[in-house]
Amino acid sequence: MDERTRAEVERAEAAIVEHYPRLVRLAYLVLPPLMGRHRRVLTAHGLVQRALPWRARPRRPDGGLPAQRGPAAESGYDLVRLRTLRLALAYEGRQGPGLPAVPVVWGLRLFPRAGGADELALDQALSAVPAAVRAAVGLWHLEGLDEDAARAVLARAGIEDPDAAQRAAGQLDRETGAGAATLLNSGEFDPCTVQTRPTDLLRRRQRVRTSVALAAVVAIGAVVAGVPGGDGDRAGHAETAAQQALDPARLLRTPNEQWADTSRVDFTAWPARGRQAGDKKLLARALRVWAAPPADARITAAADTSTRPPDHPPQLLYAGLIDNVMVVVLHDGERLVRYAEPEDATPTLHFARVDGADLTSGAALAIGRGNGWMRYLLAPWISDIAVRDLLAAGAPVHGLHVAPDGVTDRIPTPPVAGAGCGRWPVAQFRSSTRILDAAANPAFLLTDLDDLVPVHLTYLPPPSGDRPGSGPREATDPAALAGLAHTACQLRSLRGAGVRSVNTWAFASQQLPENGGSATWVCTRADTWRGPGSVTVQFLPPATRPADPGRIAGRAANTAACSRFGPHVVGDVHWQAKSGKWYLLAAGSREVGGIDATGGVRATGTSATLAAPATLAAPAGQNAAAEVVGRLRGGGSVRALRP
Repeated sequence: MDERTRAEVERAEAAIVEHYPRLVRLAYLVLPPLMGRHRRVLTAHGLVQRALPWRARPRRPDGGLPAQRGPAAESGYDLVRLRTLRLALAYEGRQGPGLPAVPVVWGLRLFPRAGGADELALDQALSAVPAAVRAAVGLWHLEGLDEDAARAVLARAGIEDPDAAQRAAGQLDRETGAGAATLLNSGEFDPCTVQTRPTDLLRRRQRVRTSVALAAVVAIGAVVAGVPGGDGDRAGHAETAAQQALDPARLLRTPNEQWADTSRVDFTAWPARGRQAGDKKLLARALRVWAAPPADARITAAADTSTRPPDHPPQLLYAGLIDNVMVVVLHDGERLVRYAEPEDATPTLHFARVDGADLTSGAALAIGRGNGWMRYLLAPWISDIAVRDLLAAGAPVHGLHVAPDGVTDRIPTPPVAGAGCGRWPVAQFRSSTRILDAAANPAFLLTDLDDLVPVHLTYLPPPSGDRPGSGPREATDPAALAGLAHTACQLRSLRGAGVRSVNTWAFASQQLPENGGSATWVCTRADTWRGPGSVTVQFLPPATRPADPGRIAGRAANTAACSRFGPHVVGDVHWQAKSGKWYLLAAGSREVGGIDATGGVRATGTSATLAAPATLAAPAGQNAAAEVVGRLRGGGSVRALRP
């Protein structure tokens, strides 16, 4: 226990009161992003309030003489900042019973104000690095410490290798550019300025309703199993909250036309649809199975998606018969839950995270599946849907019929791993002009990867001339479709991974030796709903057929590479010309000004591409191992990703 003198405790208390927002923002940054924004907000506040040290009873040594004066006491703010860091760092990889419980806010969900694309990209980059690196970034940009002072604080906080943490923070800092400090001080990272979302969000006339989040989870099991959940008023209160979460009459229902009159276009704007939307018995069964699944129930959850019971009345999106299966879809503000009740079979539950959904990622969900086919339930703002094959870029699209309740006809599903890849069906959507002007509302593509929510496909072409490339765009123009034809089959490795979007970036073009034509290097980045992303670098030589697959040049998981905050990438492959001669080929993104190869192949280039031919001294054969590093124009380097 950290015991201090009364004066030190009083200084620490004054520091917490004076600098409370700074401390909470620092704790929020360091805490694991996988906790979710609501839990991080509450935990950050709790940690700062626990940072006040204990005061020891005044003691004097034998003889009654006062203790000798020691070193000068540290400032109250330095003390509480250090304790806050230690408490927040303890959560890294240790979310479980050994840590303090999260504070509870009855009936509310708390979120920092949403930022723009820059804040979201920075948050994703921070979620891909350890807590020690986030702490270093916070000490620099939130606390204004220099590297020496920050290193000392990190060491005292228990970081085993402060220098490594600062090097990683410096790399992230270079990738994020000069705006990182401004973004970290924005509302996106401010857990003291939050938006409160009532549990009955969509009932404007009934905004205040008592809901006990954690007690409800415990009480639900007690109610179903007939075990007493407690005694006195507390037990009755918890039971009431549990009953509210399981009461089909309390399900939230969005008015049919609300989506056209709101700035928040996501799953909260979906109306309740389906012929059984008023079937209280069906809805009650779905809620009971969600709260306490029977032993034989089949439960599927996307990566890092909680299957916890409802802690407040959820929103109803759909209830109806889909191919002889009763289906209910519910939304609790963070997750979609699909309940399926086949005839004479056990029920199934499918969970998926959808926090932060938008116009495209909230455009559809998989309402039904079969052997080689599926159906979508469309958002009310979708005006048109068609099907196209990514492996046949020039083929026309085929319109798809949609029932009045928003359910589509059957759509072929992409091939599974291990099977042939002769086609890759995707759905092409277009939004209603009531949402966006038609000229600014291009079509967009969604593909099925076995999750409840389809994956948004985008494309980023290489910059032309001296003009930098723009941000990702919809993958529907001829260049994007031609690129996706070579890479689509690699998407099979992402099935069931909770992927939100996939962007294909053509980061370099290269003229091949011996008049071998022009090759393209692409980096395919898959971003998940939980934040971290993975990348695959592919080499696309001139193809004899439009859908010939590319070659895998490198992979990386939990990385910021190929995003706005990881814009530098290098790839390399061994390639054989028509003459039979082997070459080491390498290419880098726009800011790569030279490439060096060492090891089995030794070569140096002064541009963003390199082609090293076979020589007696350095044979660039098929198995010649090489280390390839790109030199950045502004200083620094980037290593080629490995397969």
